[in-house]
Amino acid sequence: MHRRTLLASGVAGLALGARAAAAQTAPHHGLPVPPEQLRALRGPTPPGLTPEQLAQRVVASPAPPGRPGRWVARAPLPVPRSEMAWATAWEGRMHVIGGYGEGAVDRPYHHVYDPREDRWHQAAPLPRGANHVGVVADAGRIYALGGFTGQNRGAHADAFVYDIAADRWDRIAPLPRPRGAGAVVALDGRIHHIGGASDPERERASVGWHEVYDPRADRWEIRKPLPGARDHAGAVAHAGRIHLIGGRFNTFEYNTGLHHVYLPDRDTWEERAPMPTPRSGHGLVVLDGRLFAMGGETGRFENGRLTGTVHGQMESYDPATDTWASHAPMPTPRHGLGAAVLGRWIHVAGGGPVVGGALQTSTHEAFTLD
Repeated sequence: MHRRTLLASGVAGLALGARAAAAQTAPHHGLPVPPEQLRALRGPTPPGLTPEQLAQRVVASPAPPGRPGRWVARAPLPVPRSEMAWATAWEGRMHVIGGYGEGAVDRPYHHVYDPREDRWHQAAPLPRGANHVGVVADAGRIYALGGFTGQNRGAHADAFVYDIAADRWDRIAPLPRPRGAGAVVALDGRIHHIGGASDPERERASVGWHEVYDPRADRWEIRKPLPGARDHAGAVAHAGRIHLIGGRFNTFEYNTGLHHVYLPDRDTWEERAPMPTPRSGHGLVVLDGRLFAMGGETGRFENGRLTGTVHGQMESYDPATDTWASHAPMPTPRHGLGAAVLGRWIHVAGGGPVVGGALQTSTHEAFTLD
């Protein structure tokens, strides 16, 4: 891939040691966020999280323990950001696209991480800046579908494809209906766009739409909708099926652990064991034949003030036994993050360290079972 401006680097293999030791004496789980890795969306950036914000962090899982695994720090993102709507990987590199950052919610960021160098690079920016953009890589291309141009509001229908080798974006057939925070999965040469939220902006509501893009024909088709319309869910393809897990019904006050599997040969959905910790805005990836879910948020209002839970749980699902297990939690709980598998590691970059979109981080941590 043609690399453009070098943005950031870190020391490969940097251990969490000192920060982890400090966290053991803290009143709430989780590492402190270094000031240089923290930014406010609006107004001045605080020097750190307040005790009330730290109290939002929760890592306890009701799932039985599995192999704990371990986390290590990696080079932080060049810009603290969140609400990218996940990330994707191709040929051993992670692409993190769009999101909140630097005082705006419609950034066209496109940062690429190379684990061999432990460095981030800047690639061609998204043609239309947005947050909660659905992204997935397939056959040397990255698809970026829809998103919001306002703060989790204002869905659009633009769709783009990125040629990784040429470092170039092109328009493709627009979405049949505008939406953001949808789940996007590549399966058998087609791109599935499932769930999300749409307009009217003042009545933003979850949808169960299931639309499939055929790159050869540059055309969209309709498939059976998702049972239980929701947005901010995680989705992956595994063994010829699509797993869609978690998410929210209209708002983060109504999260779910629902787990549905799409069977393409029958164009139908079946239910599987739910995620033990209901949440939305989490990451979902496949490693060693297991589905790993990490991070996320649950919001609520107390006396008119926004608070809730920033999840640090790492839970995994075994499709062979339809069971869940828990693993070492995230050192820095976050939501609205980018997560992708590179080799034997799950990389988790950026995200919001508090409920809502007020703060962004550039924190980047990686998990392995080895």
